[in-house]
Amino acid sequence: MSYFNYKSFRLFFREQGNGPLLIILPGNTASSVWHQGELDCFSRRYHVAVLDFLGTGESDRLESWPDDWWYEGACQAKALVDHLGEKRCIVMGTSGGAAAALLMAIHFPQYVSAVVADSCVEKFAPQSLREEVESRHQLLPEQKSFWEKAHGQDWKGVVDADSRLLLRLADKGGDCIGGRLGEIQCPVLLTASLQDSLLPDAAQQICRMGQQIPDSRIFLNNAGDHPLMWSRPNDFRQVSEWFMSRPDF
Repeated sequence: MSYFNYKSFRLFFREQGNGPLLIILPGNTASSVWHQGELDCFSRRYHVAVLDFLGTGESDRLESWPDDWWYEGACQAKALVDHLGEKRCIVMGTSGGAAAALLMAIHFPQYVSAVVADSCVEKFAPQSLREEVESRHQLLPEQKSFWEKAHGQDWKGVVDADSRLLLRLADKGGDCIGGRLGEIQCPVLLTASLQDSLLPDAAQQICRMGQQIPDSRIFLNNAGDHPLMWSRPNDFRQVSEWFMSRPDF
């Protein structure tokens, strides 16, 4: 567990294992503390580093998250690769972290040998984003427990910052990728549950994403929920290990 400097901030990450570098990017309101299962699993073959995005987890806080949050996450992941002294990595992200992983492949292709993008679509339905924010007003005990473990005692400030970001994204149409999937040069694995309660049109959107990405594979599971990474961990890990074991990257 370590920190590194990014601009005028400190970013936190957890790392484990040896081998090719695998960067894991959490969802917007999650953090590295919830990815111990992935650290334990994938560190058998990889040097795994899980990032806390700026404003989340044990990284420094931000009063307001920028509209280009996911691109900023890609920049932070690139900075982590530099900090670790590596030239390339596989990037695995889930939910909002998957959007950042895809943007990293778009903007910094020389850094990315492959992407695993879980439970993420190209364009989020604005109404679904607004409903997700509204649902947070009826705070469930399990939600509070999840966010408190992810971010500590100031978890509410993190969730509120994300809610404001999602509402601004909804007002702009829900697109955080920018129509640039066709520029991705590396192999990509897209995964999701057909029962994802946050992505009602996951199958259609992910198939459209796969059509745009030149070297893509799709794994859809008719079980689980959001994200597939945690709701069907064995299935997700098996298909990810198969994909990442390709000899050409």
